[in-house]
Amino acid sequence: MADDRALQAQLDRLRDLCAGDGRRLDVLEVGLALSAARDEETLDLAPFRQHAAAMASDLADLVRRRGASPEGLAEIIARSYAYRGDTESYDDLQNADLVRVMERRKGLPVALSILYLHVARAQGWLAEGLGFPGHFLIRIGIGSSREDGARHVVDPFHDGAVRDAASLRGLLRNVLGQDAELQPQYFDPVSDRDVLLRLENNTRLRLAKKADWPGAAQSLERMLAIAPDRPELLFEAGQLHARLDKRRAAIAAFQRFLELEGEAGDPALRRHATALLQELRRGLN
Repeated sequence: MADDRALQAQLDRLRDLCAGDGRRLDVLEVGLALSAARDEETLDLAPFRQHAAAMASDLADLVRRRGASPEGLAEIIARSYAYRGDTESYDDLQNADLVRVMERRKGLPVALSILYLHVARAQGWLAEGLGFPGHFLIRIGIGSSREDGARHVVDPFHDGAVRDAASLRGLLRNVLGQDAELQPQYFDPVSDRDVLLRLENNTRLRLAKKADWPGAAQSLERMLAIAPDRPELLFEAGQLHARLDKRRAAIAAFQRFLELEGEAGDPALRRHATALLQELRRGLN
């Protein structure tokens, strides 16, 4: 019971941190809260907050001495603190866990991006994730608004490199093929909520690939704490809970899915969810 209460408290903490429209959240604090919710032991998060504060302070000092530039992020985070993308063990679960990333100084693009976003915003700069296909990137503006001057695309996975159009085209073609061309929508900003969902989804997918269904279900609960009303997450939660024979949890997930989808939702998906719901209810009798 104590473990259940602790887990519920951690999920409640995630919900509180992610309340509101989700455009701008404390990405560092949510990332740390996700790590705490995953860990079986109680984590002391204070050293990790202090570490992030030290990086922000070092960048502020660099800006005072040399002026503001997006390259300053790489100088502090990638060179001074030795953060890098993990190319050797990319699929390691630790790469999507912000605490482990900070301990190991390496991780996935989205995990590293959370640190870059936090440190940039600590300077008052515009910093946002991008909807670039297949490889998570961020955009930095040296200022607090979109009108404050040039904006730069930064690649945290590759040592904080500032990407120009030619290198972005190369990244894109690695993912979509040699005929792919840059499109305006690839540079649309994504909400902080979606950045954090992407971080946790890396954990969920890796657990599902290993057929760790209880672990995948727990990961999905964390995603639902970040975004409680995403129909696609609720449908997946219903399926996972049914697989684990947690019928009441599955019923609650499918019911909420149908409420949110309404009549405007995908008719085939609604029929499938309704059929699964009826089957689950019969199993309770």
